[in-house]
Amino acid sequence: MAKLSISVLGDSGDVKCHAQGEEDIVWMVYQEEYEPGDQILFSTDEFPAFYVIRADSCLDEAYVYMTQAQAVYTIPFDQENPFKLPRISYPYGSFIGKQHYLTIRQAGSEENENYRNLAKNVMDQKDSTGCYPHVHANAETKGPVAALFAARNVIDGVVANTCHYPWPFQSWGIDQRADAEITVEFGRPVDTEELRLTTRADFPHDSWWTEATVSFSDGGSETLQMEKSVQPHRFSIRRNGITWLKLSQLIQADDPSPYPALTQIEVFGYNSRR
Repeated sequence: MAKLSISVLGDSGDVKCHAQGEEDIVWMVYQEEYEPGDQILFSTDEFPAFYVIRADSCLDEAYVYMTQAQAVYTIPFDQENPFKLPRISYPYGSFIGKQHYLTIRQAGSEENENYRNLAKNVMDQKDSTGCYPHVHANAETKGPVAALFAARNVIDGVVANTCHYPWPFQSWGIDQRADAEITVEFGRPVDTEELRLTTRADFPHDSWWTEATVSFSDGGSETLQMEKSVQPHRFSIRRNGITWLKLSQLIQADDPSPYPALTQIEVFGYNSRR
């Protein structure tokens, strides 16, 4: 059984709280307010392997593949924004107060064999390393509400798409870039069966894409036809053993709005069974 631990570190690297064990689950209750620069370290002595982590009681558990000994989670502190919300792209109450419940456990074999959304990772962050799935993009809408339009939003599992602020209506904004593209890295081989793209649908504020190209780590690609819709766009995508996919060549509709955006990427399938 893996030796697991959770640590809260301050901005200077000082350990504010620590829990460890070899039990089925290691938990921590951190009874202080978070401060800017604080980080949570989820650590293991067995990797690469699958783990289930809860970074905050307001967030879903994250099923992740760790390829290194530590997953580092930086407590989000948004810039000043017009909504006066401390964490504009997270559920209200996240990382707030003096009672924080954190957990880590090794995933069970039945979980690793399940059909699932392979892209979902509620604890993904822009600079995350060694903890998958992970998403990154060449463009993100900037400004005082930038967190609302970060790439990480498309794999947080939240599909609400009929508004564009604040949580739960976060999305990936492309900063009006014609060459915008976004990549989901799985960190290990996966077998896919379906791709779902939920585009933001706050009409008439929003525009939409009529076409996109999805390319894969195996060198293949497919062209996807899309339309103005509140519902997810569903595509049968059968690929075995891919480690990443990229959405690019986004063709915008002929519409007065300059604001197409992506709410969620879902990739359904299995951890590679080969």
